[in-house]
Amino acid sequence: MSKPISIRRVTRLAPKSLGVILALAGVLATGLLHAEPASKTSDAADAEHKEKKVEVATFGNGCFWCTEAVFEELKGVESAVSGYSGGRVPNPTYEQVCTGATGHAEVIQVTYDPAVITFPELLEVFWKTHDPTTLNQQGPDHGTQYRSAVFYHSDEQRELAEKYKQRLDESGAFDAPIVTEITKFQKFYPAEDYHQQYFEDNPRQPYCRAVVKPKVVKFRKAFHDKLKVSDKPGDEEE
Repeated sequence: MSKPISIRRVTRLAPKSLGVILALAGVLATGLLHAEPASKTSDAADAEHKEKKVEVATFGNGCFWCTEAVFEELKGVESAVSGYSGGRVPNPTYEQVCTGATGHAEVIQVTYDPAVITFPELLEVFWKTHDPTTLNQQGPDHGTQYRSAVFYHSDEQRELAEKYKQRLDESGAFDAPIVTEITKFQKFYPAEDYHQQYFEDNPRQPYCRAVVKPKVVKFRKAFHDKLKVSDKPGDEEE
């Protein structure tokens, strides 16, 4: 079943909001430890690769077709998988989640290398690429499945997310209070195969052309220095 086409409002943050979010990301990232330089020997490089530490973050910020297309382009992100979290029913289907009855949010589960991209930097992208002030809504998409949420995997993630949210509210970065839910992660269910890499596989689909592409183009401009590939074809807005 194809996702109903609904033209969501693409959030346009004021310059003040963007500056505040960027500044907070820098403050929260200060003091993080950096890995020692890799050994020059091939054996040491192989060992380092095998022992490379990766972490997981889970975000709900609207339709996962959009959020997957954003997070998978970041340097340090190993994978970005569309799915469902925060609900009551095991192994929900897309159709069930769309009813709102299961309690799940559409989420993206990000596996990342913290030596390349930090959790505060992921939070920066999270808050900068959706509207966290609308309860159970992103533009015209309504329902608890579209709620703004951080499902934290550790106390450190919880503390960083709460601190970031508090500072954004205190700074007046948004015109309304942030309603982002910060909840302990319980379970992640990957979405159906056809949802994965949806924008990449269906760039000409009407919803992707009207909603996903403009959002991704704005993201690429704002986070140019954090992209795996700095220059992408077709970055002009239609």
